[in-house]
Amino acid sequence: MDELQRVVLVHYHEIGLKGHNRSYFEKRLVKNLQALLHAYPIVTIHRISGRIIIFLKEGTEDALACRCAEAAARIPGVARTSTGFKCERDMDVMSAVAIRALAEAEPFVTFKVHARRAHTDFPLDSMQMNRDIGAALCEAFPDKQVKMHDPDVTLFCEVVQNACFIYAHTIRGVGGLPVGASGRVVCLLSSGIDSPVATWKMARRGAVCIGVHFSGRPQTSDASEYLVDEIAEVLERTGCIAKVYTVPFGDYQKEISLCAPPSLRILLYRRLMMKVAEAIAHLEHARALVTGESLGQVASQTIDNLCCTDDAVSLPVFRPLIGTDKLEIIDDAKELGTFDISTQDAPDCCTLFMPRSPETHGKVEVVREAESAFPIDAWVEEIVASAETKLYFRES
Repeated sequence: MDELQRVVLVHYHEIGLKGHNRSYFEKRLVKNLQALLHAYPIVTIHRISGRIIIFLKEGTEDALACRCAEAAARIPGVARTSTGFKCERDMDVMSAVAIRALAEAEPFVTFKVHARRAHTDFPLDSMQMNRDIGAALCEAFPDKQVKMHDPDVTLFCEVVQNACFIYAHTIRGVGGLPVGASGRVVCLLSSGIDSPVATWKMARRGAVCIGVHFSGRPQTSDASEYLVDEIAEVLERTGCIAKVYTVPFGDYQKEISLCAPPSLRILLYRRLMMKVAEAIAHLEHARALVTGESLGQVASQTIDNLCCTDDAVSLPVFRPLIGTDKLEIIDDAKELGTFDISTQDAPDCCTLFMPRSPETHGKVEVVREAESAFPIDAWVEEIVASAETKLYFRES
């Protein structure tokens, strides 16, 4: 048997439901895979028969192929990945390759074979391939059992024109849509637990995410900025962050704290943040703002107070965590890989000049009246002009 070519098969689900727009989403996913998997020995990436196949260089080790599949599975738009082989359309070769592919799926007890013939120029039909390959696997794995319904592992054998793809080891992906398929959003990104998860969830819906971090500098240290950079590097690995604006915000909070009613400070801070984020969104041609707020989690996140902050801007505000409790958010942060970073102690604007008794049921007209004492428009221009930017993943 000639040297086999290692492949990683990328399966998607939601993209397949897109009808006439399906080709656009597939092309976007291919571009993202090409950009994010550049560290692996990839020859090419092609769309074939309703899925995407990553062709690896000759001689690629099995362990490296598995790591490539694991990395691909974390990219938004991917429902699952499978490591396998491309081989010639010969039943003896196919049976030998099936044995090798099934061995990669260990440990398992039960299995079945699912063969499919995409071109009728191959002499055997799917049923006959199932029987022949199944017989070879039963002989090679005498301690395993065939189970037609809900087996531990399914070995797939797909005969296409001039080639055959065989695979069994499968990794679950994050699903969703490929980044870049749903427009651009600006995400208020802190060094805490919630906002990185909210950003990741928006990226899974195909949005290009632009982060805005409000630092307490110069009234606090810049420690939160380093943590946000670490968080952004985690998000960048799967293409979930494109750029981060860092905004020195401490002096403006101090001005508000000196003159505003203490109970309204948080609402005034939040409204100014939203206005700055909206100004950056216009620069970035983004169509919405994103926050990590969860209903009732803290004083600023009651329905009344959320209405007060939304009133500050005209762009829609998305809150992907609004109905999620803290334990669920923590689980997501751990899966994402940002939890350990976010739990490090770092002062930021969220803890700066906080009142003892914040308003929990703000009234828009009262907050507007308090806000009118400050040169908000001039501040927004100053803050945006002073923002520092760093590029991360750039969508094609």
